[in-house]
Amino acid sequence: MYMLAEKHTSSVLHLKRSPGIRSWSLLVGISSVGLAAAYYSEDSLGWKLFYLAGCLFVAVQNLEEWEEAVFEKNAGKVVLKTFNIYKKLLTLSRAGHEQVVVPLDEIRAVNVEEEKVRYFGKGYLVVLRLVTGFSYPLTQSAVMGCRSDVEAVAKLITGFLELNKVPIHQDLESSETDISDEEEPKEK
Repeated sequence: MYMLAEKHTSSVLHLKRSPGIRSWSLLVGISSVGLAAAYYSEDSLGWKLFYLAGCLFVAVQNLEEWEEAVFEKNAGKVVLKTFNIYKKLLTLSRAGHEQVVVPLDEIRAVNVEEEKVRYFGKGYLVVLRLVTGFSYPLTQSAVMGCRSDVEAVAKLITGFLELNKVPIHQDLESSETDISDEEEPKEK
């Protein structure tokens, strides 16, 4: 699953993502290797703790991030939050929390992009296209395989931001006067 809609009203769209089953499986697998190495080795206690701590460190490093996207029409902004246990443990501070704020009026398009994932194939993620020409991914990591899930999230965001509606800003009066001036017969 790419992202889940926590709250969807006319003024707020709250999307969340937590580590997937693959990420948790890696955590358990790598941790169990360290536990087995510590349990079955005949090394000293220091080495056993080193095996266990090293594998736990690598396991937590491979754990995906918790991510949120809160679109608020009343505030006119989208807040993209990221929480990473690895950074939190490494710095022992609030460094594991990252936040990006983007004004809603700067978002011009929401696209699904394909990203190459090493050893696994293709992954997909939602990208917010901004007026300035920059693009910002909704999540830091791509989801593999489920393009339809990612497209559903992109469609939900597009509908919420009303980007699929074409604004009609034609001034009919000015176009009528321009045409009528040209069509008037010239008096001789």
